[in-house]
Parts: sequence; structure tokens; C-alpha cells
Amino acid sequence: MKVALLGGTGPQGRGLALRWALAGVDVLVGSRVKERGEKIAEEFNERLAGKGNRIAGMSNAEAVAQVDDFVVLAVPYAGHRPTLEALKEALQEKILIDVVVPLAEDNPKKVIMPPEGSATEEAQAILGDGVPVVGAIHNVSADVLDQTDLPINCDVLICGNRKDAKDKATPLIERLGVKVYNCGLAESARAIEHMTAILIRLNVSKTTPFKHAGIRIWPES
Repeated sequence: MKVALLGGTGPQGRGLALRWALAGVDVLVGSRVKERGEKIAEEFNERLAGKGNRIAGMSNAEAVAQVDDFVVLAVPYAGHRPTLEALKEALQEKILIDVVVPLAEDNPKKVIMPPEGSATEEAQAILGDGVPVVGAIHNVSADVLDQTDLPINCDVLICGNRKDAKDKATPLIERLGVKVYNCGLAESARAIEHMTAILIRLNVSKTTPFKHAGIRIWPES
């Protein structure tokens, strides 16, 4: 299993790259600048210390070209549209797993949804029907992802307009050691992405006894 991770140089992308590599996934870390991708991959491999699969670093375009199925987008929201527009043709017939949340630049406790309704829907509108978009991993904090010696403390809610794409993406996401729940069409991302800001608000609140809350789906007792 191979994945191109665009934005692997950021805090959330770092944890995803390390956890997938430890789980035996071939990870290609992409960056707008090739040398930056190569440098961060070297740092990741030093941290892995020979455990798991070796991570490769390259440009975004090179990473996308080298995978058959999965491209994960983990850039800051400011780079969401520019990255997708630049790689639109290269992404055709691949599955995009979009983990981006449109948090306000000056206030991470607030989301500013694009006109399409969510970052997931924005990605689908930009890329067109030839690229199925799966919104996922929105509610897992970067700090939790980065603590690779500990299990992830929440479930993952996914959404998207193509069930076949969600079915294919689910085993890859489950390699992170999480339970995945299909929450319906891409419009469900409006609620899922918004929940990230609520979790951040709870995590930074002085009234809560925790710092890295997540979401769990519990069966009826």
C-alpha cells in the first residue's frame, strides 16, 4: 500500500507519515519545494530509527505521479485551493483523502466554511467528478498523531459522495489503528469539520481536565 502525503511537512502530516510508515505503508512526502520534502523525509527516517517503512521525500507533483490510488491532503487551509488547482490534472482518477479543516487563521477555535459548505466539498468542486474526495481524520489532533508510541484516542468519521472510494480508503485509514465510520455524503463534512473547532475550544479551555480530546462512537448499552 502506497500513499502520497501532501503537506507532510506540517504538524498533522508529520504524525500521519510516521504512523503509516510504522504500519508498513509506503509513504511519499510531498512539498511545494522538492528539497523541503527530501529534508523532512530524512528527519522522519531518523526519528523512525529503522522501524517501519522508509519515508521518501519529493515534490508534490512527483509524489502524486508515483501512486496509483491514494493522495492525502494535509496542508494548512490557506494552501488548500492553490494546491488542488495546481495538481488538478495529476489527481485525476486517484482518490483524494482530504484532512483539511478551514480554521480561521487568527482563531483556531473558529471555522470559516467556504461557499461550497466545507473543505471536503470545496475539494470536490475544484477537482470534478473524476477525483473522488473522501473527507477524513479531521478530528484527530496533531499532538496525538505525533505521539506514535501511544494509540490514537478517537474514532475517524469519513464522508464523501462515492461509496467505492470510501470503501477503498477505509483500510488505509484503519492502518493508523482507528475505527472508521462512514458518515454519508460530502455534505456531512460541514458538521465533521466544524467539530474540530469545538474540540480545540475544549482542549484549550482552563475548565477541562484534558488537552487532546477526540470523538468516540459508542454502541447503545
